[in-house]
Amino acid sequence: MRCSTQLPSTWRGARRARQLAVEQLRDWEVPCEDAEQIVAELAANAVAYGKVPGRDFWLTLTARVGGVLRIEVADTRSDRLPVVREPDEGAESGRGLVIVAALADRWGVEQGPEPLKTVWAELDGGR
Repeated sequence: MRCSTQLPSTWRGARRARQLAVEQLRDWEVPCEDAEQIVAELAANAVAYGKVPGRDFWLTLTARVGGVLRIEVADTRSDRLPVVREPDEGAESGRGLVIVAALADRWGVEQGPEPLKTVWAELDGGR
């Protein structure tokens, strides 16, 4: 099963990505707590770091045979690759990829075709 949607690179678009993911995963009867948080973090990063005026980002969810859920968020800033770093104590941001890495069984980045980059995370079934 696969679902993909294009969303505006705004905070409202990031919030909508999270809502759409929860709705779709419930329809598929796939556990969504960890997935919801991963979508929220990746969509927020797409808006904060991958935004190009007038260009949207894409959310794709794929439920694979064997129970693996793949979450992909693509934006048009392939020149800005994500970096996991420990945020300064007291910082109000900078923890998104730390959270993704903690929740996901696997995650990574794929580049292309230009100017796209896709940050993806996978969750094994039952979570």
